[in-house]
Amino acid sequence: MKIILITGGQRSGKSEEAERLALSLSDTPIYIATAKIWDEEFRQRVKLHQLRRGPQWTNIEENTRLSRHNVSGHVVLIDCITLWATNFLFERTSEPNSDDVLMALKEMKDEFIRFTSQDATFIFVTNEIGMGGTSDNALQRHFTDLQGWINQFVAHKADEVYLMVSGIRVRIK
Repeated sequence: MKIILITGGQRSGKSEEAERLALSLSDTPIYIATAKIWDEEFRQRVKLHQLRRGPQWTNIEENTRLSRHNVSGHVVLIDCITLWATNFLFERTSEPNSDDVLMALKEMKDEFIRFTSQDATFIFVTNEIGMGGTSDNALQRHFTDLQGWINQFVAHKADEVYLMVSGIRVRIK
């Protein structure tokens, strides 16, 4: 069992790197997509991701409960923690507060532990969204807190952590 985290900014090459890594470890990796499709532009982004992957991939769509899926003995790419966090945060309300953030964080940590207790290699993709200034929008601050805390948790549990910068992979851990 191994946990790998690939992080970076938008369009930094995270997903492509994660796919290359998964294919280097297995001829038949599993891809778990955590995205919900909310508009046509996003549907096209998802379609581009799907076209990039070939028939050797097993594709699973799962918004929150990753542990529902038995992935023992496989290489599994989870793309991405950011959308997974969004799904947890907005599961109960459209206007989350700091208590909702803490509840979502606890649920995500518990789900992560259940999921990664399987005998598999896990490759998680996430975004670094808190590297800029502090937002004047409370919702954005709440989400940035959740994203930062879950990224720290996963990075701590990970065996390897990589930061993607302009398409270049930099080993962090």
